[in-house]
Amino acid sequence: MENRILIVEDNPAIAELLEMNLSVAGYRTRCCMAGEEALELFREDREFDLALVDVMLPGADGFSLLPSFKERGIPVIFLTAKDDVVSKVRGLKGGAEDYIVKPFEVLELLVRVEKVLERTGRLQKSLTVRDVEILLESRTVMRGGEEIRLKPLEYDLLVLLARNKNVTFSRERLLKEVWGDLYIGETRTVDVHIGQLRKKLGVPGLIQTIPKVGYRLEEKR
Repeated sequence: MENRILIVEDNPAIAELLEMNLSVAGYRTRCCMAGEEALELFREDREFDLALVDVMLPGADGFSLLPSFKERGIPVIFLTAKDDVVSKVRGLKGGAEDYIVKPFEVLELLVRVEKVLERTGRLQKSLTVRDVEILLESRTVMRGGEEIRLKPLEYDLLVLLARNKNVTFSRERLLKEVWGDLYIGETRTVDVHIGQLRKKLGVPGLIQTIPKVGYRLEEKR
């Protein structure tokens, strides 16, 4: 089952950007433009795995919404232009899982969303792309009822790409996310591992090369 994310954001352009990128990455979203609208929504729909909440909202601001989210067990990431230390401390001490200042990089946001879902035990237990199934708890990859044996770095690459379907990653970003900040080496390492991963999966067109940029995993042909 896909993770559901509630967006509470009064800027239509930012709300649309969030919805589009989260949907592309495989999340289901619902958007509210004001705090009161989010509270009203809870009367009919409270099954959310995470909420992305602006602080400066018309009417009830993001800080005042935190108790309602906590009562329903919904973790919160604040997305806000308020970059002062007092606001950050207030948000995090109030119970928010993370505090991201606008403007933000979409890719960084997606990674932070994943980390919060993982930390709070809400991250989905498996990922399915075409006929490939990734069982996250056992770190097992299956296709057609047979296990595909991947090396640890190949598996980590696949999971990162599968959790961010249709999102293009640069080679440098893949190195940082999979190999870590301390890795010292050439970006060609990524090309070699992607080549091995493609061969083992045997799914034509699943992992696309984006010329002069990097790679992305495409869910559909």
